[in-house]
Amino acid sequence: MNKMSHVLIVGGTHGNELTGAYLTQKFQQSPHLLENRSFQVQTLLGNPKAFAKGVRYIDQDLNRSFDRPCLQNADHSNYESQRAREISQSFEANFDASTTVIIDIHSTTANMGLTLILNNHDAFNLQLAAYLSSEIPSLKVYSSEHSGRNRDSLRSLSKFGLAIEIGSLAQGTLNAELFQNTENLVYKILNYLEEYNRGSLKIHKGELKIYQYLESIDYPRDEAGNIQAMIHPQLQSRDYEALHPGDPMFLTFDYASIMYTGESVVYPVFINEAAYYEKGIAMCLTKINIESGL
Repeated sequence: MNKMSHVLIVGGTHGNELTGAYLTQKFQQSPHLLENRSFQVQTLLGNPKAFAKGVRYIDQDLNRSFDRPCLQNADHSNYESQRAREISQSFEANFDASTTVIIDIHSTTANMGLTLILNNHDAFNLQLAAYLSSEIPSLKVYSSEHSGRNRDSLRSLSKFGLAIEIGSLAQGTLNAELFQNTENLVYKILNYLEEYNRGSLKIHKGELKIYQYLESIDYPRDEAGNIQAMIHPQLQSRDYEALHPGDPMFLTFDYASIMYTGESVVYPVFINEAAYYEKGIAMCLTKINIESGL
């Protein structure tokens, strides 16, 4: 495979997720932190208007605005549609999608810790994830390959699009430890790419645990669409932990438990994510895949 020519670091794709926005600003103000690489590193504040207002988006979710039909439809004229077209056109003009890594930095109100999100299981992405997991044992690797995010997210502009999720973190806030952990992960990604380009990379021979997206689960609702139950206390904040058939999943407002009725063990993530209420998502269910012999 060709050497990587560019890295695009994106923050503020959601305007109220401050970690990525301020880390991007730090890199812009201190460019020496990203210099002396065998590839060019550029930064981008994804949604400047939303960031200025301290909101997730102005008209629609920018990170759901990069599907090709929408990008090609000039009739979609709201702010995020225009911004997505602007970013896409700039990317196509200035980057090679086959040799560019996108690192899109997000934060979540869910208890996701430090998570690396893969759009696909390309061998390069798996090797990178395996290396990062060996360097940061607490890192979780989540695959959104079957969720549709490999078609409509900003990171989908490149074959080597990654996202970083850090949490739990309230919207519109910063946390020094989580900020530092995110910055450290970015540097480790850049170091890996440098070793890769120089041909001095040691191939990771161990196993890689991936939490593979299965489906999204909504809150129980009535016929009018009103939420009828909350995340059960025994499930709250237990992202990446096993949920067995018969385990409590939701709790009604009258404190009746609603159990998980699936037939196999799953591992919920993005549990009770604040931004997902409007999307009808209470959590995403995953299964564990073990990649070996990478």
